[in-house]
Amino acid sequence: MATQATRPPTPIDNLPKAELHLHLEGAILPHTAVELAARHDVSLTPEDVAARYAYSDFRGFLETFKWVTSFLRGPEDYALITRNLAEELVKQNVVYAEITVSAGVMLRRTQNVEANFQAIREVAQSVPFSRLRTAWIFDATRQFGHDQAMEVARLAAKLQPSGVVAFGMGGDELAFPTVNFRPAFDYARQMGLHTVCHAGEIGGPESVREAIELLGAERIGHGIAVMRDEALANSLSTRRVVLENCLTSNLCTGALAKQTGNPAATLKDHPLPYFLKLGVPVTLSTDDPGLFHTDLLAEYSHAAALGLSKEQLVQLAEQSFLAAFVSPEDKRQMLVDFRAAVKSAGLV
Repeated sequence: MATQATRPPTPIDNLPKAELHLHLEGAILPHTAVELAARHDVSLTPEDVAARYAYSDFRGFLETFKWVTSFLRGPEDYALITRNLAEELVKQNVVYAEITVSAGVMLRRTQNVEANFQAIREVAQSVPFSRLRTAWIFDATRQFGHDQAMEVARLAAKLQPSGVVAFGMGGDELAFPTVNFRPAFDYARQMGLHTVCHAGEIGGPESVREAIELLGAERIGHGIAVMRDEALANSLSTRRVVLENCLTSNLCTGALAKQTGNPAATLKDHPLPYFLKLGVPVTLSTDDPGLFHTDLLAEYSHAAALGLSKEQLVQLAEQSFLAAFVSPEDKRQMLVDFRAAVKSAGLV
């Protein structure tokens, strides 16, 4: 797997970029995990973390996520991981990021969500990161049930003035019927929040259809199962429902192997080029860059390795601005700045 240090460069590297599917807690790098553990009197070595960060299926990933987030116990811990993530994003010329916060996990651990979020925001808005604009998605954990999902939706609505733009749901896609979560999504929408949902990652095309039809999801996290249903793909193209593709993530969790039916699936089997061919709106993201040993620059390198042309890579990068949950005026300005950078780089 190409890393930031070894990956081939792409025309996108120096352009301003947006990232829309990015979990704050999933960005914890191994050295940060060691530091967090030490804060709570747990001794870890980089080798210990490397062993934990090696898994081959979705269940293994969930267990790793659960383990590493166990070291996030208060606002100061969330401040640390926010600072580290913001530093990485600035290095990659990311100018806008919608960052998912696992509010459901915080609630599960009886933490003060509002205090944690205040610490997160203070770091993200500090002077060193003035070039990076951030917005926040509060994420419910599906396997924790519909009552807690509603609690997350209420917190998201309460904290809208502090930059929360959307309510979403991740976790185990196969836990509980989708319809159970309709009240939480309806409430979020009534309160003026955007809605997103992980679907079609390890579940089938019907999971994507349900997220759209029952929950009103505007963007779908992953959605690679759509490769198995051309009619659904064409419907997404017509309705302009966005799929947030995360190449390395789909390989590391075994999601790509599951959807293709090929245990030996590699990135060349990813449906990203197929989606673009059908006109499905797609964005490119890292998902959990710390846990998957990747970053956004590496993801664009992987997309280029799939055979995407220079024009398609630019289209992919532009789509992240088009799909952003910002005001029409802000979106217009971001697109103007992006297209000017594309022109300046000689990419048109």
